[in-house]
Amino acid sequence: MNLPDPQAFNAWMQSNPMAAMMQDVGAHIKPEAMAELKNAYLKDFGELWQDLLTGKTPPVSDRRFSSAAWQGNPMTAFNAAAYLLNAKFLNAMVETVEATPQQKQKIRFGVQQIIDAMSPANFLATNPEAQQKLIETKGESLTRGLANMLGDMNKGHISLSDESAFEVGRNLAITEGTVVYENPLFQLIQYTPKTATVSQTPLLMVPPCINKFYILDLQPENSLVRYAVEQGNTVFLVSWSNPDKSLAHTTWDDYVEKGVIEAIRVVQDISGVQKLNMFGFCVGGTIVSTALAVLAARGEQAANSLTLLTTFLDFSDTGVLDVFVDETQVSIREQQLKDGGLMPGRDLASTFSSLRPNDLVWNYVQSNYLKGNEPAAFDLLYWNSDSTNLPGPMFCWYLRNTYLENKLKTGELVVAGEKVDLASIDAPAFVYGSRDDHIVPWPSAFDSLNILSGKTRFVLGASGHIAGVINSPAKNKRNYWTNDSGKAKTSEAWFKGATEVPGSWWPEWAKFLSDNGGKKVKPKAKPGNVRYQPIEAAPGRYVKVKAD
Repeated sequence: MNLPDPQAFNAWMQSNPMAAMMQDVGAHIKPEAMAELKNAYLKDFGELWQDLLTGKTPPVSDRRFSSAAWQGNPMTAFNAAAYLLNAKFLNAMVETVEATPQQKQKIRFGVQQIIDAMSPANFLATNPEAQQKLIETKGESLTRGLANMLGDMNKGHISLSDESAFEVGRNLAITEGTVVYENPLFQLIQYTPKTATVSQTPLLMVPPCINKFYILDLQPENSLVRYAVEQGNTVFLVSWSNPDKSLAHTTWDDYVEKGVIEAIRVVQDISGVQKLNMFGFCVGGTIVSTALAVLAARGEQAANSLTLLTTFLDFSDTGVLDVFVDETQVSIREQQLKDGGLMPGRDLASTFSSLRPNDLVWNYVQSNYLKGNEPAAFDLLYWNSDSTNLPGPMFCWYLRNTYLENKLKTGELVVAGEKVDLASIDAPAFVYGSRDDHIVPWPSAFDSLNILSGKTRFVLGASGHIAGVINSPAKNKRNYWTNDSGKAKTSEAWFKGATEVPGSWWPEWAKFLSDNGGKKVKPKAKPGNVRYQPIEAAPGRYVKVKAD
């Protein structure tokens, strides 16, 4: 093997935008470790260089470079292979940096962001697919791409879906129901029964306030809300408002007291049932659990059962989100927002997109801007772009007391005037985690079993934070795992003894609700009651409000 000509190699490195970063990272590595990495890098790069000189196309397995436009030309294939080689060694260098685990995670995340941004697929000058389309369309693809980019700049986000294809209330969030209560913080929807009899115990669903509730009610074939109704449950759901300046001083206590506890009171009044089947998804589950512990401290057990989907109660391991939370970053947010203000929805959306930049950012930069394509209609991605604001004081309290200091688990917190002890919740619990969840790692979801004191059951679904949850039985996709031995105390031991089951986990949840639903009764003919009269048809006004 011949190493590349030094002069040509140095010229190529100087033109390589990743080279400077390799030097910066290398400055923090022990010389002997750096020398070993450098020798390995030069060996691999020499082989690539030889392939280029002999006209041989190097193998490239990354799906970003799988098309004939990349593979059919030795030079474009070399660019892709060299980029991947640089990425490989940059990541290897990060692992060699001497730092604490948290510092290394931050370095790893930051370097990966730059690596993903520097892909040759992201630039017209180095993307042969975009160049080919430019020639085929006689420049029209570039014109469309610029128009798409300017349109997205005006909207403030990258278009992930054909946003003209969807409208909340027309073809999203169309499960029949009625808004029966509202205050500035939320609307309460009561869904229309679809069965001759219903379980006596109603189900109150609390979605995350970070996103719109209709992730649980996208379209009829993938709506968890509709499924719950069709299984014979009387379903109520909290539709959080999209905060504006009038809610800029709203606190975590308000979301607990004026949000979930108020919703519980209304459902109790309408149904005549005092103990409800409670449901929380993501941060909605954290708020629900807090509210139930507050009520328990007041001498009331309001939950007949508790369902937690991809929820943190123990924030010991928050996965990659940990890179955004440290004392410095939280203090900055507190200075900005603690005494009032809004955490913009677009900032939250950008944070979550940065966790999967190739899928949620660069893929669309390449398709929409470089190639001039229009994004396809996709309900889940439309929802993903429909962001919500958060009140500053609530957001800052949440960051400090959960992600940063993990006080919810330890029982140190006082919320709504009561000391919060999650173990005081006396109800059976159905706890769900998604195996590939990058927002709530499934072992962290499993750890809720070590906090709750009632009879608990854990189910693990395939896929990620959203796709794992929204997995209707009608589609017969994916799989899930169960382990009902009751012996496993850790997530590792649980999974080692788990049984894999094909299809959706929803029927497991439906059985849990049925087992805790009480006797079957005839559904009420009308929504609400004398005190709580119908206000408007579902999905209501609140969910249609766009973030500023």
